[in-house]
Amino acid sequence: MARHELKLLRSIRSPWRQSVRRRPALRYNSTKPGPKNADDPDFVSIVDAPPKLISTRKKNSKLGIAILAVIPLTAFVLGSWQVQRLEWKTRLLAKFEDRLVRPPLPLPPRIDPEAISEFDYRRVYATGKLIHEKEMLIGPRTQDGNDGYLVVTPLERDDAASTILINRGWISKDKKYQQDRDPSSLPRGEITVHGLLREPWKKNYFTPDNKPADGKFYFPDVYEMANISGAEPVWIEETMKPDLLVSYDRQIKGIPIGRAPEVNLRNNHLQYIVTWYSLSAATTLMMWMVLRKKPTDLTRRVRHSTNW
Repeated sequence: MARHELKLLRSIRSPWRQSVRRRPALRYNSTKPGPKNADDPDFVSIVDAPPKLISTRKKNSKLGIAILAVIPLTAFVLGSWQVQRLEWKTRLLAKFEDRLVRPPLPLPPRIDPEAISEFDYRRVYATGKLIHEKEMLIGPRTQDGNDGYLVVTPLERDDAASTILINRGWISKDKKYQQDRDPSSLPRGEITVHGLLREPWKKNYFTPDNKPADGKFYFPDVYEMANISGAEPVWIEETMKPDLLVSYDRQIKGIPIGRAPEVNLRNNHLQYIVTWYSLSAATTLMMWMVLRKKPTDLTRRVRHSTNW
């Protein structure tokens, strides 16, 4: 075949074959040394240098463990303290219940305020005249969802030996002023009051201070109210038998609703004991799990000896 015919055949080849160029062959030269032969003088057997297992989990710090240990210990101490408080409250309630079942005593002419604590919750009765002009209202106080006040009225005793303070009970807010009440709510003449002799109250941290100049009393400060009314610091809470119809009639007329002759102290120490001891047990278990926790397969890594 002539040379010009060969050139013609090459010129009629498909254009894509002309665009394809040969690529040089890639060669991979690995610099990583291969496994050493046992005859190699640098060879180290796995028996001579076994692999080591290490854990990648974080180690527990001493400070964290100390803080974690304080929680169950503190909860246990508080639970033990509540056990003592429960014993104290149980004895106190038993003492008050014993005083309630005893027959009422006539209030003596002279009373030592320091000795009232020995007769707290003791049923007593006193005869005299209520001084309504010196009435004081403590509030606001809520009863059955209704706002109102406690009515405190001085009682001038029949023998004129002393004047004491009577907590007559609760009235609704709309009966705050005496002119809005039924005349039967303001008894005149000599009456006999039956009630409980109570120890002076103690103000808590959340109750605001009284404002006697403005006639505002937020808590029964017996000594302050006695000084204002010219009475002795003796506090009697008038009692009545619980009766829904009687209480409703009194509320409408503005007659103070007295308290029931019963001990109304709360005793929640058993719940606190269960709470604190449960917290102590739970946090102790958590601390034990943290200290005894073993690494899982995902947190293990194999570190080989650098000699092989």
